[in-house]
Amino acid sequence: MSDRFPEAFLFGSASAAYQVEGAYKEDGKGDSIWDNWVRIEGKTYQGTNGDVATDHYHRFREDVRLMKEMGLKAYRFSISWTRILPEGRGRIEKKGLDFYHQLIDELLENEIEPVLTIYHWDLPQTLQDEYGGWESRRIIDDFTEYAKVLFEAFGKKVKYWIILNEPNIFTQLGYLLALHPPGKKDMNLYLKTYHHTALVHANVVKAYKEGGYEGLIGSSIAYTPGYAASSDEKDEEARRRYYDTVCWWIMDIFYKGEYPAWGYEEFTRRGIAPEVTDEDTLILKEAAKLSDFIGINYYQSAMLAHNPIDGIGLSDFNVSGEKGNFKESGVPGLYRQVYNPNVEYTDWDWAIDPDGLRVALVEISKRYEKPAFISENGIGAFDELEEEKVHDGYRTEYLKSHIMACHEAMKEGVDLLGYCTWSFTDLLSWLNGYQKRYGFVYIDFEDENLPRIKKDSFAFYEEVIRTQGNNCLREE
Repeated sequence: MSDRFPEAFLFGSASAAYQVEGAYKEDGKGDSIWDNWVRIEGKTYQGTNGDVATDHYHRFREDVRLMKEMGLKAYRFSISWTRILPEGRGRIEKKGLDFYHQLIDELLENEIEPVLTIYHWDLPQTLQDEYGGWESRRIIDDFTEYAKVLFEAFGKKVKYWIILNEPNIFTQLGYLLALHPPGKKDMNLYLKTYHHTALVHANVVKAYKEGGYEGLIGSSIAYTPGYAASSDEKDEEARRRYYDTVCWWIMDIFYKGEYPAWGYEEFTRRGIAPEVTDEDTLILKEAAKLSDFIGINYYQSAMLAHNPIDGIGLSDFNVSGEKGNFKESGVPGLYRQVYNPNVEYTDWDWAIDPDGLRVALVEISKRYEKPAFISENGIGAFDELEEEKVHDGYRTEYLKSHIMACHEAMKEGVDLLGYCTWSFTDLLSWLNGYQKRYGFVYIDFEDENLPRIKKDSFAFYEEVIRTQGNNCLREE
């Protein structure tokens, strides 16, 4: 392989509707679960919300001009379900469709490939109230009909479709850790709702293929590969259990159409395994074959150790940004996540492990034999604005090392379609408000005009795209 990425490789960046759009009550948009969750005292960092966010809804042309200046090849964004179907189903809001047509057209006119995410966590409140949202199989039909509306509207313009963003994260945070709506703590519900996300994915893939559309479709899973903390057989066994109940559990059902046997038997023994019908298996296996690529969101790896049946349980996340607050976390009888002394950590105690991305890509490629698309990768930090400049060399180094890891994985045979950073502009972090910044473009949220200011990393990524990654790879 050469010292450049292929010409067709999509160097891009990403965002999500609730985190950037704002305009939460405009042009007929209905309420999502996040529009209401942020109004419950104590649920978000310092009461932050996405009512205005980065005002991308009104300023998308300005943002796309910056993308064009950077030379971005792809922009991954999500659709707000309630902009299109304010009640979750039924009546279609034309103004919502018009907005996304304008955004997509603006991208295409600037030679930027739109990568459309159908769902990035903002479920219509009406469906949550009516039948519990993801807790009910009724979500499958409503989501599929919503997806069909998008296919009909944008199917001739959009070539890349991501059905679900991080279904393992929004079900875990919503139903196991109570940090996201609907705020529940129930392992059984987590596994049940995750199964429903797999059925949604399967039905939507089938609908897309039956519609005869010519693009590529998949879903994006947040993937955290793991290492055994030592060569002790108990730690090695903990790693195996982690894969069968976490990594392979979340990936197999989407891309093999079945759960890992040991993991399903273990959850059945504990009385919490999700119900899998014969009809489920048929469509899950069919969609696993039909899915065109595997979306991967990668931020960190995990170090795994033995956890006895009376051992440590799940812990809260560091949302303060005070580095050094790493907490061990695990599932008794399965595994325990421990501190990794071999890597650096971010201010939020996320392990910085670029080689973990290579590991993830290689093991996923070997197991599922499908192309991969990195839909998120980035570092959250306390960026500081000094004399209209942001010197974020830590972001440049982070991205450079992860881009190099992508190239190494491709040399090992991984078919990688593209790489999207999280995120293009600074935006709202679900758990950390506006203090945790990921973007190439700094936004001053204290200024009502929300000025856009290019960081040092903007020029770095511009050079990455211009040289097809050669500015990173010549040091390999």
